[in-house]
Amino acid sequence: MCDEAVIRRIAGVFVMVSVALGVWVSPWWLLFTAFVGFNLFQSSLTGFCPLERILGRASLFGCRPRKA
Repeated sequence: MCDEAVIRRIAGVFVMVSVALGVWVSPWWLLFTAFVGFNLFQSSLTGFCPLERILGRASLFGCRPRKA
């Protein structure tokens, strides 16, 4: 499990970087922004967060894998 602040911080960085890439490199990067937004929305409904699972399995930022 991860602290919610870690998930929000990483999602915010992803959004800011993808918008910058969409402005300066290619508008196709805005699809990544939409992907991040969709995952934030679906995780608020379902409680399943792919980023939390990835960070937990990699033991990054103090995250631990969920116990089954």
